[in-house]
Amino acid sequence: MMPKRRVMLAAAMALPLTLAGCAGFTGGGGNDEEEGSLTFTTWASEAEQAAFESLIEDFEAANEGTDVKLNVVPYEQMFTNIDAQLSSGEAPDVWRVDYGNLGVYSSQEQLLDLSEYFSDDEIDAFVPAMWEAVSYDGVPYGVPHQTDVSALMVNVPLLAQAGITDIPTSLEDAWTWEEFADVATKLRAALPAEQFPFAYNWQLGGTPRWLSWLFQAGGALLEEDGTTPAIDSPEGAKALDFTKSFFANNWVPPTSSVKSSTYADSLFVEGTTAMAFVGSFLVPDVENLADFEWAVTPMPVDERGATDLGGNALVATADTDQPELAAEFLKFMVEAENMTAFCAATNELPTRVDIAPDSIEFTVRPDVMPVFVEQATTLEPSDVKQLTSPYLAEIAVALQDQLELAFVGGQSTEETLANISAAAAEATS
Repeated sequence: MMPKRRVMLAAAMALPLTLAGCAGFTGGGGNDEEEGSLTFTTWASEAEQAAFESLIEDFEAANEGTDVKLNVVPYEQMFTNIDAQLSSGEAPDVWRVDYGNLGVYSSQEQLLDLSEYFSDDEIDAFVPAMWEAVSYDGVPYGVPHQTDVSALMVNVPLLAQAGITDIPTSLEDAWTWEEFADVATKLRAALPAEQFPFAYNWQLGGTPRWLSWLFQAGGALLEEDGTTPAIDSPEGAKALDFTKSFFANNWVPPTSSVKSSTYADSLFVEGTTAMAFVGSFLVPDVENLADFEWAVTPMPVDERGATDLGGNALVATADTDQPELAAEFLKFMVEAENMTAFCAATNELPTRVDIAPDSIEFTVRPDVMPVFVEQATTLEPSDVKQLTSPYLAEIAVALQDQLELAFVGGQSTEETLANISAAAAEATS
């Protein structure tokens, strides 16, 4: 029988050391693998796919006799496919998983324990919070390949038409919630009815990004013990009331709620919104599609600054026929030089302490990337712990349902928070 958390994850989805050669690796053949062959499944943007292909070629060249078969699938299909493959024993050797879903798999003993493959010195090369993000009960079940965070993209000409020309470029000058509301109000007055001040990137699988507002208000989804619900609080009410006002004030398109199938970046590049909360990994796509001048400003701040934990880990299936080769491939992908190359090509951020993000020569719009780099510093360890909780995927299903009711269904703040809290209590029990 499929575990409860696995069922809930599938429902949610229907909805980032130079190595010695690996010649001589062989497999047991349980997955009909050839000797020295690995299967690697991921979703990817065009830039990410090209970067993966380049690094795979490098790995194969450096390790005679190896062959890595890359399989790129749509994100919407990724985890329903993985779940089915895990159940049938047909899972790929290595695959990509976002930090928010990683805990579902690591807590079910479905991933390869990498403890024996990383020395203490190698572990120390990673940002502690990111190594924590790939660990469960202190055991590493993946490697933190990259991260990305959201910031606020703005259509410079549309803001100028509304009299908004002072756009912050640092956290020190970031708009407060009140200032952001004032900007949205000015834009609403200046824009025609078919355009809107902004869109938030909480659609479908991105629903946990709403938690950024909760963190900004000083609130939490779960207490420090990782199991006690904490969202039904004054801070939770403040965050929910503020985000409900986006719809009440006609600041966002009515169809841009958490169950929308149209993403915030699409609304931005087509000119439907003057601003959009967007992850750094989408910078290349926006630059390619937008036919107007655009810039990036930090997310608004309230009690504190906060953003979402984007990015992904790379993992190996627990019963891979070739655990040593799989582990060597994972280590190769997060070697400093290779991580730097991947991040530069994809506008994503590194997870190693020996890579200074501001030293990376980003391929596209390097002028806006410092905002994302600084935005990443607002992630606190407590945020990471909650955003990588093994219970988050299940809680996110209820979070999406309840936010939809609150935003477009008229449900009260009190009832919404109580329902989310109850769902969190059930998930963690």
